[in-house]
Amino acid sequence: MRVLVQADGGSRGNPGPAGYGAVVLDADTGATLAERKAAIGIDTNNVAEYQGLIAGLAAARELGATDVDVQMDSKLVVEQMSGRWQVKHPSMRPLARQAAELAAGFDRIRFEWIPRARNGHADRLANEAMDAAAMPAAPVGSAREPVGSARAEPVQEQLPANNLGAWVPPQAVPTRLLLVRHGVTEYSVAKRFAGRSDLELTEAGREQARRAAGRVAELGPVDVLISSPLRRTRQTADQLADQLELPVLIEDGMVETDFGDWDGYTYAEVSQKWPAELQRWLADPSVAPPSGESFETVTRRVRQARDRILAQHGGKTVVVVSHVSPIKTLVRLALDAPASALQRMFLEPASISVIDYYADGPVSLRSFNDTAHLGALAD
Repeated sequence: MRVLVQADGGSRGNPGPAGYGAVVLDADTGATLAERKAAIGIDTNNVAEYQGLIAGLAAARELGATDVDVQMDSKLVVEQMSGRWQVKHPSMRPLARQAAELAAGFDRIRFEWIPRARNGHADRLANEAMDAAAMPAAPVGSAREPVGSARAEPVQEQLPANNLGAWVPPQAVPTRLLLVRHGVTEYSVAKRFAGRSDLELTEAGREQARRAAGRVAELGPVDVLISSPLRRTRQTADQLADQLELPVLIEDGMVETDFGDWDGYTYAEVSQKWPAELQRWLADPSVAPPSGESFETVTRRVRQARDRILAQHGGKTVVVVSHVSPIKTLVRLALDAPASALQRMFLEPASISVIDYYADGPVSLRSFNDTAHLGALAD
């Protein structure tokens, strides 16, 4: 996979309120694949520029890129990363080392200096982050630690993120994701693993979908309707499409986990037939079911799909009809919770969860597993 990373960073005062921005583009089409930006407190231009590079390289790695072109308007960073200039300042060496370690993970990478006029996307993201950095912080928590220190790491999980040491209130209209799980199928009634099996809704599931559509309509105007490609989600999305008068867009990245050989079996049956494999799967998110997909792979896929949705529909309200694993993964990422949190959430069929993504503030989980609209139909 070939991508273009453009990154920038700056501070207002040098040192002053600082922030970075990075964007990952499809090298062939120019489509935006991911954006990263964050306020990093009081720091220098050079530190912010390196943080932007690190965030962009990390995003490219998450997307599975192997061939990377990096463009920046920082001559210093480009020359140092190309090996033509030495990294002399002690505070810069840990950042340069972190960037070099990320760069070494690609099959091929090239660094190019470009004028600021050609780096407008990353420059805009960096300025938005600096706006957030310049806001007065609420009097809670401790002061920000300078990001140039050896212990500091860039915030990459949230999109975008504030330094957690000093919270500032969001100042923009969020991109709101209304996450709707599909209605019940024969597998969900029987408590069977249902991954890529293309199941239809039961009659109860269709009624659940109708009620979920009515509830979503009550939550406010919706701009975009997206669905996983599987039949049970598309049938649920069709009910929403009728209610909202919107077309259904398909997002393959929001499909359910591939449970491989376990698909169609109950938990008890899997524990009898594959006891050792099940225990390894429960203990380690990098372990996949036989012929299936690990939760690490699911997380990477869902994060990429989330980034595409946020980039394409920023500032809008988007309904995403999906499955247990993708929805719980989005919630886990929003809360910056460990992978083990997936096993500690329960998500009802046709439930609704709401996450807000702010352009200048943190991600906010507004509600989770809302089933009030289902009444006696709740599973």
